[in-house]
Amino acid sequence: MVRRIGLTGGIGSGKSTVASLLVARGAVLVDTDAIARAIALPGGIAMPALEAAFGPGILGPDGGLDRAAMRQLVFTDVGAKARLESILHPLIGTETQRQAAAAGPDAIVVFDVPLLVESGRWRAIVDRVLVVDATEETQLKRVVARSGWTPEAVQAVIAQQAPRRARRAAADAVLYNESLSLDELDEQVWGLWKRWVPASTR
Repeated sequence: MVRRIGLTGGIGSGKSTVASLLVARGAVLVDTDAIARAIALPGGIAMPALEAAFGPGILGPDGGLDRAAMRQLVFTDVGAKARLESILHPLIGTETQRQAAAAGPDAIVVFDVPLLVESGRWRAIVDRVLVVDATEETQLKRVVARSGWTPEAVQAVIAQQAPRRARRAAADAVLYNESLSLDELDEQVWGLWKRWVPASTR
């Protein structure tokens, strides 16, 4: 019985759109990226450790994490990436478990995890892995259009993520979101929902 779905995909693949479509079908979303952002806001539980590890240069004017400064540091310093993850991942894991438990035992919980494949631990946590896939060219165009990042910045993020073939190899299902309309994507999500989710919970 499918109760826990791991959702992942590269930046700009449309993963967040698929997450919203699953929520519309009745799923409870646990968004690990949103959790990561929340704990690094001004007053967030991660901020004292982040400042101690990296110094005041990673603080924004409001006292929260300057994500652009942190991103630049991580891209240029492998050690910084490891230190950042050692601080954030346990805190994210605790909050992820809390939110999943709060959903209740009968809920269909979708864990939106950008680095699901890279972490290596999610296969034992979820019943199914759903990958949203798109070509790197499409990923690049989408992110530049929505964020204003330079193509080089987007490419750097793509390079840090698992290759498409690795994500597809880890998947129980792949949604190839290359040229689909929102309605077409929703139709594919609905088809998957009917196959995976017990009829009694729909």
